[in-house]
Amino acid sequence: MKMVPLFRCDDLAGALKFYTEVLDFQVEAGGSADDFVVSILRDDVELMLTRLSEQKEATAAHLVVNDADALFAAWTLRGLDQSHRVDSPVHQGPVDQTWGTREFYVTDPCGNTLRIVQRR
Repeated sequence: MKMVPLFRCDDLAGALKFYTEVLDFQVEAGGSADDFVVSILRDDVELMLTRLSEQKEATAAHLVVNDADALFAAWTLRGLDQSHRVDSPVHQGPVDQTWGTREFYVTDPCGNTLRIVQRR
């Protein structure tokens, strides 16, 4: 069984650009910004982006990774810039949490958040 989050995007083309150019996801074969729903893939992670209006709220998803620091560094080199999120240290880089994980968050241009979690 696999769960695939569905993220609402008011600007699907902009969201696809962010996920593919900055976060290094690939659009599933045949998908485009002209579709109502597009699947994007990176390794064994799959997300679906939609411009359908029935999905009203922004969504959050946890992505469990082996090395949060390496992923944050790689995405930063690709252009990830969350410096405007001064109120959220966990958006600025990986943080050791009191519950035993190391985490950072990435919020896409449509307000959806990926919570990158490294279990200790």
